[in-house]
Amino acid sequence: MRKYLFIAIALLAVLSCGQENKGASTASMAVSFDDVLATRRSIRDFDSSKEVTEAQVREILTAAQDAPSWANTQSARYYVAITKEKADAVRELIGERNKQSTAGAPVFIVSTYARGLSGFFRGEQTNEIGDGWGAYDNGLNNAYLILKARSMGFDTLIMGMRDSDALRSLLDIPDEETVMSVIALGHRASDPVKPTRKPLDEIAKFF
Repeated sequence: MRKYLFIAIALLAVLSCGQENKGASTASMAVSFDDVLATRRSIRDFDSSKEVTEAQVREILTAAQDAPSWANTQSARYYVAITKEKADAVRELIGERNKQSTAGAPVFIVSTYARGLSGFFRGEQTNEIGDGWGAYDNGLNNAYLILKARSMGFDTLIMGMRDSDALRSLLDIPDEETVMSVIALGHRASDPVKPTRKPLDEIAKFF
């Protein structure tokens, strides 16, 4: 009897050790924010064999909602082409070069902002930038979006070359919203070279 009890205790110890190692392995695999920043790239070669689910896109866009906005007006809007039919239709409206670069991307997110919210107080323009603040806030949202996507193992390409009128018609985008960009979402098929960045002192002044 003691022999079997000893064996049971030994098995429990092994299993417990395995669980601890598993937890340590999971923790060591966690991606740091610096890793996200360092590995984020504008991808022009997507792996068409890998999919992105609606649940995953919802998680990404929920994170984007945490971006700051003017007086918490949250003027950013997103239109997600996730079915093959809609994704292919959007792909036809982003120019030939972008069309080739995103041939393997399964999802396209059209980014817009509602005018008259960011940069306004009680309906009046607050300063000379006006609706430019809507574009600014939209950019903040998109930054959160692409970084969250990268932290989940996805990749993106933000594109400004697009037929905004055709996109508006295709996705029923209201006239009071400005179409900003189209963001391709998927998985990279290859690792691009990181472009060089300007020296910090060339873009920043300290006083």
